[in-house]
Amino acid sequence: MTTVLLLRHGRTDTNATGILAGHQPVALDEVGRGQAVAVGERLAAAKLPLAAVVSSPLPRCRETLALALPDVADVIEDDAIIECRYGDWTGRPLKELAKEPLWATVQAHPSAAVFPGEDGESMAAMSARAIAAVRGWDAKIALSHGPEAVWLACSHGDIIKAIVADALGMHLDLFQRIAVEPASVTVIRYTPLRSFVLRLNDTGGDLSAFQPPEKPEEEMSSDAAVGGGSGGSV
Repeated sequence: MTTVLLLRHGRTDTNATGILAGHQPVALDEVGRGQAVAVGERLAAAKLPLAAVVSSPLPRCRETLALALPDVADVIEDDAIIECRYGDWTGRPLKELAKEPLWATVQAHPSAAVFPGEDGESMAAMSARAIAAVRGWDAKIALSHGPEAVWLACSHGDIIKAIVADALGMHLDLFQRIAVEPASVTVIRYTPLRSFVLRLNDTGGDLSAFQPPEKPEEEMSSDAAVGGGSGGSV
């Protein structure tokens, strides 16, 4: 019953101005930096023993983690949870994109949407790679840290929405009904039979409920003997 905290990066200038950033190396704006510090305070107050921290390699995610978890040096970058490749749509205003014929497909039938350009990705491919990555990391962390492990992944809005839709058993065509705000925390617990969405788009709640149960003293001694315990690597 491993638990993952899905953290969206803090706000950027492109978020604030309605630009589709895609893979552009945009940084957090002043609000976003404040959001990252605030979510770090929530995580610190919860005292969660994070077994691993995984991140999209884009600067806005790495900056969010640097501010939120400054003591975690060994963040693992994973291209599989990077933002969707929006192709020729990258860098364009959303109000302009809303006039494109493809926009209606993205909103109502995203499983059929393929973004234009040589590097354009389909939303179905984006969803598949992100879900496989998170489920893969979850299984790996459970194997190395035990079934009660808690870990964190920092990614992007569409990526997290796709992962949530999968966890809820929803078709990708319904994922636009899910909201994931900048610097929000979404919590999913995976079990052998099903997954549970425990928090969604949480921007201020107490996270201490996700502390794993304390191990018996004899089990803790056994972990110490083999070099076990929490850390930032798997």
